[in-house]
Amino acid sequence: MALLAADIGNSHTVLGLLSAGEVSADWRVATDERRTADEWAVLLRGLLWRRIEDIDGIVVCSTVPAVLHEWREMLTRHFPGVRHLVVEPGVRTGVPVRMDNPREVGSDRIVNALAATTEHGGPAIVVDFGGTATTFDVVSVEGHYIGGAIAPGIEISLDALGRRGAQLRKVELVRPRTVIARNTVEALQSGMVFGVASQVEGIVARMIVELDADPRDVAVIATGYLAPLVIEECQCFTEHSPWLTLKGLELVYERNT
Repeated sequence: MALLAADIGNSHTVLGLLSAGEVSADWRVATDERRTADEWAVLLRGLLWRRIEDIDGIVVCSTVPAVLHEWREMLTRHFPGVRHLVVEPGVRTGVPVRMDNPREVGSDRIVNALAATTEHGGPAIVVDFGGTATTFDVVSVEGHYIGGAIAPGIEISLDALGRRGAQLRKVELVRPRTVIARNTVEALQSGMVFGVASQVEGIVARMIVELDADPRDVAVIATGYLAPLVIEECQCFTEHSPWLTLKGLELVYERNT
């Protein structure tokens, strides 16, 4: 039997089948706010196909309220016999949130913090490379979520340049040959890849200083589907965990069911 975990982000929704911390299958689809509960059900059944009977639980976190509403309806109507959990304020995570307003923190960020401390202990910094935002989440040595930072994502930054720059266009997100580019396409790629890498290293270094910790004692974990584009250009990361959020969702599900 397996658990279906869904991480619904602004740009994409990541789905995974998990059992005992291992991801046996995964999918990434566009997060479309116009998609109805019935359409989500059709999409899920198409992706899962022969695995649908193996699912004995579903756990969801979302940063998009409109999509989460449709997911709630879908789970009730199309999967009535499957136990499900939506990670939201009031759900036990085991991570104390030391913020001015804990309810403002995205559930995916708390889930990441839980997975990071469970796998690596604290202190830890999680850098999640999404298309809309790059988020930084900090966990203290005691395992408390103490804050973070949010920067524009790589894809949304590139889209903004393409829309606002009269002679600029959207380009493929790949590493250019050199930092000093010799054409406009590679100049955009250089600014994105190396610019984000420098931003990440700078923010992480400042966070470690504020933690008053030995850099060798801080786990710095990269996750998110755009992480492979940048991690080789950064010296700060100690771990690359592509399924960190899905694993955190499984941990929360186990604590609440």
